[in-house]
Amino acid sequence: MMISRYLRSGISSILRKCGFTRTLSHIVAGILLVFASSADGAERMTLVVCAPGYPGSTVEAQPAMDGLAEAAAAAAGWSTEELAGVYFETEAGGIEALGMPDAAFALVTLPFFLEHRETGGLTALAQAVPSERGVSEPWTLVAGVGSLASADDLSGWEIRSLAGHSSRFIRGPALGSWGSLPGKLTITFSGAVLSSLRKAARGEKVAVLLDAPQASALERLPFGDKLEVVHRSAPLPVSLLCSVDGRVPEERITAFVAALRELDARPEAAEALAGVRIERFVAVDSEALARAESAFDGAIK
Repeated sequence: MMISRYLRSGISSILRKCGFTRTLSHIVAGILLVFASSADGAERMTLVVCAPGYPGSTVEAQPAMDGLAEAAAAAAGWSTEELAGVYFETEAGGIEALGMPDAAFALVTLPFFLEHRETGGLTALAQAVPSERGVSEPWTLVAGVGSLASADDLSGWEIRSLAGHSSRFIRGPALGSWGSLPGKLTITFSGAVLSSLRKAARGEKVAVLLDAPQASALERLPFGDKLEVVHRSAPLPVSLLCSVDGRVPEERITAFVAALRELDARPEAAEALAGVRIERFVAVDSEALARAESAFDGAIK
């Protein structure tokens, strides 16, 4: 499956460089993917992992993805040929991968899940607990000291965040409890946290929405005394394991979830979990997820 995945990505890139449209290159690459996937006659499933803006690339993460897929397959009683894993650090890459017929499962951030759960057919099955982090964590809005007293003060401002690819996540689950955000507000997807915080510290009209690890590093900044936390959300799920568009039978979904839930108890899987910086998989916090979905659905774009 990884050979076919690289074939598709490589062919798409070559075709675009040669002047083909993105759509045409995807069609041709998709045909090649089907051919490559069926060359050995095996039916395989792919776990698509997507965390927009976070470190690593598809190629760099592949050894860790292979390790996770191998450990999960072994725990589920499947052969290693039945499951593959692939990582994307861009929203577009994750969306494209989820559209491929072999995409059976997804492991995605909460903003990505909320933004694409309907169009991508995503159903939450479990939560991943990142290493040295919590099952659920707040998002933190930071600005220059004394610059923001209420949500209304954000008019004419810019919010930068790794969650910036989903304005409804920011307006809903992340900041909705602070107040209704003004329409005259720019929301930008950005992983350049340090430079954004410097702008805020200089008094520019820039606020930065941070995930929990980013927020925990604030006190170590040399200019941290020029910044202040203006709002913290309620704890929200960090990462969700999902099925994709009902592409695999229910019994396989059940087996896969059970396998991942027991991985942390299997010594042979310790290296695989560490490789993807996951401590364990747990049941979905249905109440927290429902609150996030409701806040997202009620937010304007």
